Amino acid sequence: MEKLVVIPTYNERENISRILYAIFNLNQGFHVLVIDDSSPDGTADIVKDLQAKYPGQLFIESRTGKLGLGTAYIHGFKWAIANDYYFIFEMDADFSHNPEDLSRLYEACKRDGADLAIGSRYVTGGGVINWPSNRIALSKGASLYTRLITWMRIKDPTAGFICYRKDVLETINLDEIHFTGYAFQIEMKFAAWKLGFKIIEVPIIFQDRTQGLSKMNKGIVKEGILGVLKLRWYSLFTNYRKRVTNSYVRTSSADEGLSQKNVLVETK
Repeated sequence: MEKLVVIPTYNERENISRILYAIFNLNQGFHVLVIDDSSPDGTADIVKDLQAKYPGQLFIESRTGKLGLGTAYIHGFKWAIANDYYFIFEMDADFSHNPEDLSRLYEACKRDGADLAIGSRYVTGGGVINWPSNRIALSKGASLYTRLITWMRIKDPTAGFICYRKDVLETINLDEIHFTGYAFQIEMKFAAWKLGFKIIEVPIIFQDRTQGLSKMNKGIVKEGILGVLKLRWYSLFTNYRKRVTNSYVRTSSADEGLSQKNVLVETK
């Protein structure tokens, strides 16, 4: 098993069947794991009904209560590792991420050697469609703020359309990633960067959802602002790399140290 797309959902009944059909109709061997947080609109039931159509390709994990984006992805990452998938994707259910771009992220890892491929709005060739000006300003401001505070050269650090190689997620101590919104996306990239993984940004066009409601709120924005400061603090005054590295990786790397050879590339 090679490719797994992890899709967290909460009240996505308008979108979930459409996004699943779009992924499977690519006929490129993608499997999908939906992590549903007890959506009251019946999202999970739609997924379960579709499992008969896609046996061995479509999976669902239902959780009790609305537990947040970050914990949903971590749940999915652990499931993917346990089931031996080698390329693991993050993707939204609302078509803000174009399913046809999954193959481009995959190729960035498989062919171009990336450990982590980011679907980026803010590299040459990327962009946004149908997003209100205040959301564009918030997103670009958050990206600039993150780069200034953390010194990461990633141009879209809050992006949520990602492909990870399995060994990245095995190396990171996922139990030490505690943020849930924008800050979760930032810390996963920050941890991978600190641990020396090769990161490539792949230009994508991000389109605002046309159905369903955005999950953005003031709490997520606040977490992002404070979370970036915490990351910088941890990296300056604690052994951050040790904290976010799994213990078995630390043990195997004790004699040589973890490499710090990360490379950032913008694909054209």
